[in-house]
Amino acid sequence: MREYEGKKQVYLIGVGMGNPDLLTIEADQAVRGSGLILGARRLLEVFDDVDAPKEALVSSREIVEVIRNSEEDQIAVLLSGDTGFFSGAKTLYPMLEELDVDVETFPGISSLAYFCGKCQIPWQDVHVLSCHGRDGGVVAAVQSHHKTFVLTGGAFRVEVLCRQLKAAGLGHLRAKAGEWLSYPRERLVTGRVSELAEDAFADLSVLLVLNPNPVQPVFQAPGLPDDAFLRGKVPMTKEEVRTLAVSKLHLCSRDTLWDVGAGTGSVSVECALCLPEGSVYAVERRSEACDLIRQNREKFQLTNLYLTEGEAPEALEALPSPDSVFIGGSGGNLRDIIGAALEKNPAVRVVVSAITLETVSEALKAIRQFGFQDTDIVQVSLSKSQSVGPYHMMKAENPVYLISMESPV
Repeated sequence: MREYEGKKQVYLIGVGMGNPDLLTIEADQAVRGSGLILGARRLLEVFDDVDAPKEALVSSREIVEVIRNSEEDQIAVLLSGDTGFFSGAKTLYPMLEELDVDVETFPGISSLAYFCGKCQIPWQDVHVLSCHGRDGGVVAAVQSHHKTFVLTGGAFRVEVLCRQLKAAGLGHLRAKAGEWLSYPRERLVTGRVSELAEDAFADLSVLLVLNPNPVQPVFQAPGLPDDAFLRGKVPMTKEEVRTLAVSKLHLCSRDTLWDVGAGTGSVSVECALCLPEGSVYAVERRSEACDLIRQNREKFQLTNLYLTEGEAPEALEALPSPDSVFIGGSGGNLRDIIGAALEKNPAVRVVVSAITLETVSEALKAIRQFGFQDTDIVQVSLSKSQSVGPYHMMKAENPVYLISMESPV
């Protein structure tokens, strides 16, 4: 511990999970040398043998107010876990800075470090979530990371989160859970997510899910080669047009996308790879194309790509609200499809791929009818090389129109 002169000394102590045997010697000495000890009741019980006055407090504002009014020169604030890992220290630092006090921090052993040590798993590459009383997006995190560690609690206990994962098609993944860490009744459970979903765990337990094949981009930008997809005889949006179309969708990592008239699913696959924490709904009416979408989804192991077989716009009714919609085929229902998307989200962004001038005309009518203001039309004309004996010649592809529109709402 440092020595201070003239200022009140405040020690922020990471107590770990509650077992006093896991405290650092320096932290233990700081607590025992303090004239006042503050913290949650269960943490104060760790120091029942210390004679200093204790106050059971959790609120950072109340803790700071007691420190402000106290006449003690040395005050210890007990915090669960590690002071740098989802700790109350985060809110205390700026509040204590306003007081004329010196602050020293004593890190503790976090549940992440402790649990991964027990499981003999390195944790430097673990993705961490907190679901203490809130939905931390566990499904999206698990499907896009090799290792996901979750602090559970409240309505989002281990078994509840595992049921969510199972419902999303991730029940086969291996998982580890721990409750009452560091206490005599500590319990560690290993099994598949579907198995843990049938168990029952204490509040404030932890969950570690292992995904050997997370959803991750093959490249840092869209543009998978055409021969990466299973195609059959179903028309497919070509690589260069697909790359430009995906860029026009303005996707963010947690977005929900509809791909209407998905064909082989090439755009769906590219978008699913761009949305590791989002969802893609491929909508297709032809059974042959739906089979190809399933095969391509399996090939790229995309758990965030969902197939809806049916005719749009009727097939869109049960889908969640989209952030963006790509329309590669409308079956003559373009305006109805755009209208269905707007009903779900008045601020939706729509990108239409058109080969015929009739489709371009329908898109322009929809722009006027629905009052889109942020619009853009691009004609893409491509020529690709083709071998002719010992020579290479350029062969022109049919021009494609990409019509982008976004509501001003």
